[in-house]
Amino acid sequence: MRSGQNPAKFIEKVERPERVTVVVVTYIPFLAGYFAEGLRVLQICLDSLRQNTPEPHDLFVFDNGSAPEVVSNLEQSHAEGRINYLFLSSKNLGKGGAWDIAFPAAPGEIIAYADGDVYFHPRWLSTTMTVLDTFPGVGMVSSRPLRTDPELFRATLRWAAGNGEVELERGSFIPWEVFREHDVNLGQPEEAVRQRYQQTEDVRLRYRGVEAMAGAVHWQFVARKEALVQRLPLALDRPMGQVRTLDERFDEAGFLRLMTTLPLARHLGNTVPPDLRGPEGSAPSRPRRAGSWSRFLEWSPVRRLLLAIHNQIFRWYFRK
Repeated sequence: MRSGQNPAKFIEKVERPERVTVVVVTYIPFLAGYFAEGLRVLQICLDSLRQNTPEPHDLFVFDNGSAPEVVSNLEQSHAEGRINYLFLSSKNLGKGGAWDIAFPAAPGEIIAYADGDVYFHPRWLSTTMTVLDTFPGVGMVSSRPLRTDPELFRATLRWAAGNGEVELERGSFIPWEVFREHDVNLGQPEEAVRQRYQQTEDVRLRYRGVEAMAGAVHWQFVARKEALVQRLPLALDRPMGQVRTLDERFDEAGFLRLMTTLPLARHLGNTVPPDLRGPEGSAPSRPRRAGSWSRFLEWSPVRRLLLAIHNQIFRWYFRK
């Protein structure tokens, strides 16, 4: 039997979601080894969003089966209002599986996606939205210029070639330090990075006074929800390694894939870079190895063997 009246009946209006939903997917299964700094990296990601996104937006975090310490941290942020929507999965569905759930669930007309290890600079959203709103038929806009696989922006080049309003330039427009910062951070040897920089080129487009680079990346992008959910479900069977399927589907459907000309988003990876550690060294640095022990651990056969053992242990414990 009901006792009294539900107070909600006397509320005259409800809150409406913002036009932009920022969606962040994270997976930190434990706080050791590869993931030792994972929680701190995630905190830096979310802090940069709060500090450098003055435009109205909602924050939607999808946790993909992380460790209890990570979940507790996210729950506290949600309780304090710093996260608007929090989805906690008890198991790792992979990035594609998280997308299949989070993108349709996000309430905004615009979805701004990022992995949980991305740092955002000021004006990232406004600059990216300018590209999205100016160029026609845009599928994805990433907030950093990179050199991506040309096979994944063929539709963009076809559109540019057939549109008299578009100015297309080929050359080296990304500064070396911007190019280097991203590729070296992914663990690539600097010599190989420099060689790729010298052997590849950028494609820059100018349309109605706005410049953009051809290409986009799936670790950070802004898209219209309607176009995005039409590319779903991805139904990927691996947690990583197949996510370029989203890139392929946008290109095959004839959508433009673009990037800002300024580096407004930064892929941190699994460690906090020195310039973001703060005055008290808020993220612990890795212990330095010295002498013959260091040379032994870096010896290629030993390195490959130990990393293979680490990967196998990870699969035993965390692969469902």
